[in-house]
Amino acid sequence: MQDINIREFGEDDFEQLLELFKEFSVFEKRPHMMVNDLTTMKAEKDYFKGFAAVLPDGQIVGYATYNFVYYTWSGKSIYMDDLYVKPAHRGTGLGKGLINKVIDFARENKCQKVKWQVSHWNVKAKEFYRSLGAVIDDNEQNCDLKLN
Repeated sequence: MQDINIREFGEDDFEQLLELFKEFSVFEKRPHMMVNDLTTMKAEKDYFKGFAAVLPDGQIVGYATYNFVYYTWSGKSIYMDDLYVKPAHRGTGLGKGLINKVIDFARENKCQKVKWQVSHWNVKAKEFYRSLGAVIDDNEQNCDLKLN
């Protein structure tokens, strides 16, 4: 992970991030679900937070996005929407660095937990998350209601 800076991203990073979002949707076997665009990202930038893993030349090779949520059973928390690292940079500790940034941010903000999803088929990710101490259950399923 040497020479890679993990920092909060900003609007100047949106173009590169959008390309990574597209890569991630293909990795997740759901490219048809990727409908976000640069105009939307800029218009909704106040709701869009996260960290980028950046090479010295400015290329973003990974990211983690999050937002604050309130869970009635546990209180203020962070929901990590995405964690993605380009294939050439996997296995370098970059994913762990990104998720630890989110976890540290949650602790600094006195959150009760960090919650995220993992695809049922992504065995490597499940192993990684369990190594961090995460509990993965099959108690709930996603419900998406599209509004537009």
